[in-house]
Amino acid sequence: MVDEHQILDFFRGELSLMTTWSLKPIPIEFDTPLQGYAGWDELPYAIQDFGKKYHVDTTVINFDAYYPWKTETVFRKYFSKDPIQQDVKPLTVRMFVESAKAGRWLYD
Repeated sequence: MVDEHQILDFFRGELSLMTTWSLKPIPIEFDTPLQGYAGWDELPYAIQDFGKKYHVDTTVINFDAYYPWKTETVFRKYFSKDPIQQDVKPLTVRMFVESAKAGRWLYD
């Protein structure tokens, strides 16, 4: 049986902790877009480790559906209140939880 909180803790342990300017931690939640949270140099390794641990074939993930992810610059945060319009889907922990329950990647 797959425990969704174990998977959330797995990603929290695999990915670097993001912080605010005042060093307040920003923990990963189930619906946090992982593309905006972790860098491309870190996320694929976490996804690969997830696949091994939870027996999900992550090689079938179509990353073109999730990248490129537009990130907000420091200046934009102060001069615009409009959210960035993403052209791609968010890749979230919830997607990995549902896929682990099914035993295969469910999305794309």
